[in-house]
Amino acid sequence: MSKRFYVTTAIDYVNGQPHLGHAYEKLIADVIARTRRSLGQEAFFLTGLDEHGQKVQQAALAEGKTPQAYCDDLAASWKSFAAKLELTNDDFVRTTESRHKEVVQGLLSRLHAKGHFYRDVYHGFYSTREETFLTEKDRRPDGTFDPAYGEVVELEEENYYFKLKDHQQWLIDYLERNPAFVSPEIHRNWVLGFLKNNVLEDLCITRPANRLEWGIPVPFDPDYVTYVWFDALVNYISIPAAHGDPAILGAFDSQLSTLNSQLSLWPADIHILGKDIVKFHAVYWPIMLKAMELPLPRQILVHGWWQKDGDKMSTSTGNVVDPVAVIDEWGADAFRFYVLRELDIGPDGNWTDAGFKERYNSALANGLGNLLNRTLSMLKRYRNGRIPRLADELAHDAGKAVSETRAFLEQNQLQAALRSIWSLVDRANKYIEVTAPFKLARDPANGKRLDEILYNLAEVCRILAVLLWPFLPSTASKIYAQLGLSAAPDKFSAASWGGLQAEHIIGTPAALFPKKDV
Repeated sequence: MSKRFYVTTAIDYVNGQPHLGHAYEKLIADVIARTRRSLGQEAFFLTGLDEHGQKVQQAALAEGKTPQAYCDDLAASWKSFAAKLELTNDDFVRTTESRHKEVVQGLLSRLHAKGHFYRDVYHGFYSTREETFLTEKDRRPDGTFDPAYGEVVELEEENYYFKLKDHQQWLIDYLERNPAFVSPEIHRNWVLGFLKNNVLEDLCITRPANRLEWGIPVPFDPDYVTYVWFDALVNYISIPAAHGDPAILGAFDSQLSTLNSQLSLWPADIHILGKDIVKFHAVYWPIMLKAMELPLPRQILVHGWWQKDGDKMSTSTGNVVDPVAVIDEWGADAFRFYVLRELDIGPDGNWTDAGFKERYNSALANGLGNLLNRTLSMLKRYRNGRIPRLADELAHDAGKAVSETRAFLEQNQLQAALRSIWSLVDRANKYIEVTAPFKLARDPANGKRLDEILYNLAEVCRILAVLLWPFLPSTASKIYAQLGLSAAPDKFSAASWGGLQAEHIIGTPAALFPKKDV
């Protein structure tokens, strides 16, 4: 059984509708998964929802629903959102599913038996909005707490804790030995700085069931439910366990329910997540896995946040981007292109409506779309829609773009890969301007030269479809269809020069990205 390339997003908390940041993270994962498949590697892409917690319980009660009914309604919206983005996720986890709960309870039982938990009384402050305990370090200089915490109450409560501090030096050593474990480097440096300048506090892993009912019951103490991270983070292994992953199943004392698929997924190759939850994934999660005697994920890939028009997005002020509305107006591929071309993985980004429209018109409509339309229109007009004999004037440029794009994709440098692809788009459009096939067609004596130009342009369009497949899957398929090719452009190996055969008959030209008034 060969291991599949396993890529995950963070699971999203069901306290509202999906936004731009959710879409961006999922698209990164989708492009990486599609890329691996295109390169001939089996891939498994997981996304899903975190459905437990006090906020969910309160929101459900406010709407007069049970927490499960509340989650079911929102889950339908989130699954519809994934389809809208044209994601190719292989599974969609919901933490209220029995297959997930079973693994969480099995993990808790095993770690409790091995002495990793203890029970203690906490006396201090609690933020209901953030569902977290606060300490004196969280106070501002004037003694108050940040308004982001909402109402802060004084609380005395007994809970179970997971021993973190015992593993602090081990984790520092691991990060220093494995510099690619957290990427980009700026986030790895933050994690190391946090670990070297703070003593880890042990992690509270429960809430009393009399205060929070909506959670997974703790198997060794029915008076408690599991709290956030020992529930949410475990999704990364609960789904492999459900698919019969031998590495995960071997770490449990009890028999777990599985499908018949028996997929080998763990360790995850890439966890993709936002910078706000780096600590939980790069500190808590590795220590949890070490306690379980499971391998660590190979990489934690961290992306930044989006602003709109230079300001923080906020539903209360209306300064938001609705991905569904953008897709409904402009198409999924236009949305996919803008967010992946505009923002590299790591830094923060800024959405502007003007910037979106400019990229749509310049790169997509005037760049890629115009190239294909002019190429196919000339083939129809001058060669009755038949591909001429092989020519290779642009073969070197195409080969350079192919090798660069592959190298960038293998390093998850998606923005750089798109830049490389568009260098070939620009080269082909410039080639039309320089060779002026419209002028050559006026004189039959130029027939051989016209054939060479038309083949080069058509073959570049075919190769562009292959390179674009992970990013713009619908567009890539349309290019192939307009070229009269019945296969899917989903194999990177097809990006070698000479794939179009002489006398092949193309399809019907149509605008890939119709121009819009802006």
